[in-house]
Amino acid sequence: MGKLEGKVAVITAATSGMALATAKLFVEEGAYVFITGRSKDKLDTAVKAIGKNVTGVQGDASNLADLDRLYETVKKEKGKIDILFASAGYGEFAPIGSITEKHFDDTFNTNVRGTLFTVQKALPLFNDGGAIVMNGSIVSIKGFPAFGVYAASKAAVRSFARTWVNDLKGRNIRVNVLSPGPIDTPALDPLGADAKEGFKSQIPRGEMGRSEEIATVALFLASSDSSFVNGVELFVDGGVAQI
Repeated sequence: MGKLEGKVAVITAATSGMALATAKLFVEEGAYVFITGRSKDKLDTAVKAIGKNVTGVQGDASNLADLDRLYETVKKEKGKIDILFASAGYGEFAPIGSITEKHFDDTFNTNVRGTLFTVQKALPLFNDGGAIVMNGSIVSIKGFPAFGVYAASKAAVRSFARTWVNDLKGRNIRVNVLSPGPIDTPALDPLGADAKEGFKSQIPRGEMGRSEEIATVALFLASSDSSFVNGVELFVDGGVAQI
């Protein structure tokens, strides 16, 4: 029997990379998974890659109407949620002095507003004793240049977890943050080979993380293996944020 046998999970922005790897692993461990993505073509491809026990719902996590449609689909098909991985995120570089209103709004709308309402709108369907995992980043405690707005948005996500642990303690719903370091995903491809080599040089093992290494930690936080883990920010970064 899998670690998530009979569970219903929702994973946002799961058409590639870490969230897609997590969706695949959750299904392998017995869960039924609802995934989202903004692109219908990419969403359809992800559903085929997962292969079974999955429903794809097109939508943007920062769009409240899309979130309503997501949870209406979950309610109609399964009627409950046991696990939520709020994975949707957005970030781009902009140093202080050149930050635009659009840059700020795009980042906070997805990472902060989107995460907040992804969680809040899920709660009426959530089983007591469930698990919420939010996608953070090591930038929440680091000072990488030109990444201030993104870092602030991820610090807000970490703050949410502390508050929501108390808000939800009566329902025994755990809330944790999974904060990746440099992970070799398609999202990094536009940065080029030099940037990837720079990331590698910061990691003690000399190699970036893999999406599957994020997925196994997400499984830990979603399952009963972490039943006494609540309100933490768990860094999955090969040690980058610790040295």
